[in-house]
Amino acid sequence: MKLVYPAIFTPCEKLTGYTVEVPDLPGCVTEGRDLAEAIEMGADAASGWILDEMEDGNSYPAPSTLKDIFCPPGSFLSLLVLDMESYAEKYGTKAVHKNITIPAWLNTYGEKNHINFSRILQDALISSAEKS
Repeated sequence: MKLVYPAIFTPCEKLTGYTVEVPDLPGCVTEGRDLAEAIEMGADAASGWILDEMEDGNSYPAPSTLKDIFCPPGSFLSLLVLDMESYAEKYGTKAVHKNITIPAWLNTYGEKNHINFSRILQDALISSAEKS
């Protein structure tokens, strides 16, 4: 799922960077050393804000249109594209319960040796994903 939110970019007075505020997401403010990093940091902060709401089972605000956002003098408006599926895969913390089937002898071995089946499977899947 991709979302698009307007953001206000304000040049920093003493630095070459920008402060980024996403007005539709209260408290969602970040900055970057240059415009490219500010855009990246804005998308990251907004994606994190939305993911937190989603993982808590809450709805998130609909994005405003550019014409509905007040932009202070010296700042400018731009749009941030949030790829929530990609962000959630990388940073999501909510666990999902999965049933698996293994041979009885392997289950007995694992229980006798106090093996955490979930941890072993997660490690194997992460290792496989990193190789892809």
